[in-house]
Amino acid sequence: MIKEWATVVSWHNGEAVVSCDVKASCNSCASRAGCGSRVLNKLGPQMTHTISVPSAQPLVVGQKVELGIAEGSLLSSALLVYMSPLMGLFVMAALFQTLFGYDLAAMGGAVLGGVGGFLLARAFSPRLAAREAWQPVILSVSLPPNELRVETHTPDAGL
Repeated sequence: MIKEWATVVSWHNGEAVVSCDVKASCNSCASRAGCGSRVLNKLGPQMTHTISVPSAQPLVVGQKVELGIAEGSLLSSALLVYMSPLMGLFVMAALFQTLFGYDLAAMGGAVLGGVGGFLLARAFSPRLAAREAWQPVILSVSLPPNELRVETHTPDAGL
């Protein structure tokens, strides 16, 4: 199970809208100084993702919840998104090269196959996303922001 903390934006009739911050792994890498990804992450806007998750427990705006999603569903969706355009690219490039015998034809077939693979992934993704096993679930709920109060008492110096 892949876990991530999110902040509740709203809760209504058993449906919670939560916001997850996009995190870059640029602070944990040893080559921070010469990394191009770190520079690009600083240039781009800070993004958040807002999703809707079922929750029977009433939640308060600002409350933190831990979301979880199965590894298998995440890996399957990544496989669909990345491999279908790549396989389309290679298959159509090889087919056009075999049929026409020109590199320009193979390049055109590669472009057509890549776009076709992308469209195929785009067509299948809503069906796969509708599966219940592919939906994020709330694993744990923290205290509401106004519930935690810490009081400290200092002992008397004279006693």
